[in-house]
Amino acid sequence: MGMEMEQFDILEQKIERLVEIIKQLRQEKDSLSEKVQIQEEKLSDLTKQLEELRAARDLAKKKILSLLEKIEQVEI
Repeated sequence: MGMEMEQFDILEQKIERLVEIIKQLRQEKDSLSEKVQIQEEKLSDLTKQLEELRAARDLAKKKILSLLEKIEQVEI
């Protein structure tokens, strides 16, 4: 009977350790999920800024080309 109780104690300890590991892994998963969400939001913001900068660059390019055409017309 004593040997069986010892085995149950060992099993109980292993199960308790497993439960602790699962809790730690869940906390780590939640933490990593939060970090991923923050990084996705940053990426989205940076992508939007990049699109805005490209649009502004394209507009500036069109204006410069238009001004160059006007200068060419004056020289003719």
